[in-house]
Amino acid sequence: MSTELWRQPALELGRLFASGRASPVDALEAAQARAAAWEPHLNAIARENPGARAEAEASAARWRAGTPLSALDGVPMTVKEFLVTEGMPSTYAEPGEAPPSAHDELPVARARRAGLVTLAKTTMPEFAVQGYTATARFGVTRNPWNVGLTPGGSTGGGAAATAAGYAPIALGTDGGGSLRRPAAHTGLVGLKSSLGRVPRLGGLPSPLLDFEVAGALTRTVADSRAVLALLQGADPRVLWSTFVPDPRPARPLRARYVERIGDAPLDPVIAASCRRALADLEAVGVQVEEGPLPFEIAGLNALWPEIGKIGLARLFEADRDLAARASAPYRAMAEEGARAPATLLAAIIEKVQALRNAASAAFADLDLVVTPSAAAMPWAADAVYPEVIDGQPVGPRGHAVYSGWVNAAALPGLSLPVDPAPDGMPIGLHLVAGFGRDDLLLDVAETLERRSPFADRWPELPGTTMPEAASR
Repeated sequence: MSTELWRQPALELGRLFASGRASPVDALEAAQARAAAWEPHLNAIARENPGARAEAEASAARWRAGTPLSALDGVPMTVKEFLVTEGMPSTYAEPGEAPPSAHDELPVARARRAGLVTLAKTTMPEFAVQGYTATARFGVTRNPWNVGLTPGGSTGGGAAATAAGYAPIALGTDGGGSLRRPAAHTGLVGLKSSLGRVPRLGGLPSPLLDFEVAGALTRTVADSRAVLALLQGADPRVLWSTFVPDPRPARPLRARYVERIGDAPLDPVIAASCRRALADLEAVGVQVEEGPLPFEIAGLNALWPEIGKIGLARLFEADRDLAARASAPYRAMAEEGARAPATLLAAIIEKVQALRNAASAAFADLDLVVTPSAAAMPWAADAVYPEVIDGQPVGPRGHAVYSGWVNAAALPGLSLPVDPAPDGMPIGLHLVAGFGRDDLLLDVAETLERRSPFADRWPELPGTTMPEAASR
């Protein structure tokens, strides 16, 4: 393994700190240098943390004293712009400025209490309701594997930063695939946990009902598990957080591979890579069958665009100043949402509850649903969505058909890198388990990772002569 600190997974950095072979200050300086080299090409940072050096020095002192706060004390992380972070502005990425926040929202507080060092806040699309990352305020964020393309969204800045080596952990959110699809587009692990496993409190209101969870993008499954361990845990102020995780069944696991959602198109390059990954899944003892989803999601998918519109209407009704600052497309979405009848919202809620019940029943007999993480390869960085997939015209959610239902169903889902495309662009396999079975996802993903390691693949810094992707 290379000794360059920016290449190290989070857990390995912790081991280096514990042994005295490196310090959190060294890791921060390596992260800052890496970001300085890549940032002109990516535009992944929304704002730097002015207190990062002091945080790293405090961590270094704890390691010297033998009193680290956790195994990840001193590891650099990035934080998505609208996750509320004390000492830094926290916005929806709308135009205009905001004062520094006076507190950390709960997931950020737990990460910082474990000693993680905040390098920077990362870019996102306005209000986190798009699958790409560009705003009037922060500009266009690009994919390190091809800077002409998007890293996805809405945790696009975090994905680009982690894939390029700024920091091994990116805290973000996932309301309809916003961790998992960027993970697929940039070669990372993206875990969307069961609703409530990572409780949220003290954050900015979400326009996506209760679908949005906080989580992390990492380079390894072990790091994903380690971050979940820091962020999870019941909080008496958050009802959904009180559930008890389900144990892994003793029998062989049963999975259903769902290659397509209805007649929605899928990029053939993604289809081929995911189908090859099924062989690894079967090789580790998972019994794989193929078929459709064992429950209906077409009705909810048809109503999905209305959820964000209604949510934005409510945000703007509650905060007129926010409405005034928002960019015109989002004000237009909110105006549509404000005109929606109450019966439409009631229909959405009914469909969500029906899906949760149906998914609960289906996962009583099934351990995993496996799909591609996204239907499309990354598209032009400044385009909101790909208009065509495999020659078929699609709408704004055509690339995202595999992810949103998981949020609505309150289930855990994980995107894992699999064989890249012939041009080297990453592709993700999407694993979904029953409610509370997040650890099962991590177990299976870790087994697959051992068969086909991916964390040593790195994108090439534009303008260099020796491709970093070739280094191992």
